[in-house]
Amino acid sequence: MTLYVCKMPGVENIKTICVCGAGTMGSGIAQVAAQAGFNTIQFDLNESMLEKSKAGIVASLEKLVEKNKISITQKDETISRVFFTNNIDDCKADIIIEAIIENKNKKTELFNRLALINDAHTIFATNTSSISVHEIALSTTAKERVAGMHFFNPAQLMKLVEVVHHADTDATVIDTLVAVAKQMGKIPVVCKDSPGFIVNRVARHYYLEPMLLVEKGLADVETVDAIMEASGFKMGPFKLMDLIGMDVNYSVSNIVWEALGKPERLKPSALQKQKVDKGELGRKTGKGFYNY
Repeated sequence: MTLYVCKMPGVENIKTICVCGAGTMGSGIAQVAAQAGFNTIQFDLNESMLEKSKAGIVASLEKLVEKNKISITQKDETISRVFFTNNIDDCKADIIIEAIIENKNKKTELFNRLALINDAHTIFATNTSSISVHEIALSTTAKERVAGMHFFNPAQLMKLVEVVHHADTDATVIDTLVAVAKQMGKIPVVCKDSPGFIVNRVARHYYLEPMLLVEKGLADVETVDAIMEASGFKMGPFKLMDLIGMDVNYSVSNIVWEALGKPERLKPSALQKQKVDKGELGRKTGKGFYNY
């Protein structure tokens, strides 16, 4: 695999990025990293998830070729930079980005396992959308090298990346992640560790208020989405929740609500809980607020 020498200051020593988790988000981040020229390791214990991730990345790149946004050569070079593996011992990189289940213990367990096989300069970035980055860091053996690097779905298209620092994060770690995000063609925004960071805290009402309207029978799902899209939003709240995943979105709502002292205005929706309980999680299960 040919090494790519990054030109942006702060990333000259970053050659390899490992993305843990081959779900929709992890797959998207892996594609973005490889397109930016980084050698990329895509790790997941589930072999079928890795196969699905590879197929998804190939399909995504082929669409870019069809739209004349990249050449066939660029597509082939990008694919060649991604190494898919279900062996955790292969996860040796300059930056580890985890995009696994939204569970603090699982994330810290992963980071601690990887800290044993990586060197003292490896950066550990969590893609968590709501869990305290500081709490994750304090449970690891490398707290100064832990930070948040929160991408948005779909990672291939969404430009924003929240780079989250906590009380013990080394400043050079943040500088490096900002530079890497820029190398990926993203717009990084540095923020402090707080419930929901910036976007997920602000966006709670975009989800909660529409669900409250539907619960009260004041509007239906399709009408709300149509109105919001006609108002300029690219995707209505119900379509967006289906894309994100009902379980993920509901989990974020609960974490933010509890962290802020359970204010009534941020109380998670009973309507969404019903969807989660039924396993109607959106696009990934074939049914959410819509059928797929």
